[in-house]
Amino acid sequence: MNPLMAAKAYASIQGGAAPTAPAASAGETGFAGMLQSVMGDMTQTTRAAETQMTSTIQGQGSLIDVVTAVSSAEASLETVMAVRDQVISAYQEIMRMPI
Repeated sequence: MNPLMAAKAYASIQGGAAPTAPAASAGETGFAGMLQSVMGDMTQTTRAAETQMTSTIQGQGSLIDVVTAVSSAEASLETVMAVRDQVISAYQEIMRMPI
């Protein structure tokens, strides 16, 4: 995944066209379901942080709530980045294996 693909994915999620990660069905309890869950959690925490920032700018929120929401969104983003790094590392390892 490159930065352009990530930006397009973020834009599609923010546009409301794409639903947040659906609950994994019985057949999707594997790796794909885990990735959907992690991405869905990250999207939800990012939206919550944006909502908190907007309400604080409008004078309806507390700075403590904003800091907490942004911190939670940052932790979720770091989790997604760690998973991405491990997936890329595993892919590179597989590509180095002799046939």
